[in-house]
Amino acid sequence: MYQRVRGSAVVVSRFTEPAKTRKSLPLTEKDLADIARLREETPEREALSEMAGIVVVESVAEAALLRMIFEAGLRAIREKAEERAYASAAEDRLASGEADETRRIARRRRPSWAAED
Repeated sequence: MYQRVRGSAVVVSRFTEPAKTRKSLPLTEKDLADIARLREETPEREALSEMAGIVVVESVAEAALLRMIFEAGLRAIREKAEERAYASAAEDRLASGEADETRRIARRRRPSWAAED
């Protein structure tokens, strides 16, 4: 189903886990056009290949392509959630004054290079 790159050779591999169920996915004309565009050599297909870690080829099965899109979407969602969590932690740290205290302590320390003679 998928084709992974190993060196310069392309190796076909299957899903690592068997599918438990198949779901129906309503697609609009625009969705179908987007899927067709992902089959062509486009920047979007390159991006999907990068995000999925799999080389997408024109002959990829539609179900496999949709699975790659799904996985890429989940990955983007997780990355966005992590980004927000880090931003929130930074705001909390700034609000608590912890960052200021850490900076004050660091200023009082003698630099490691100061003892070099």
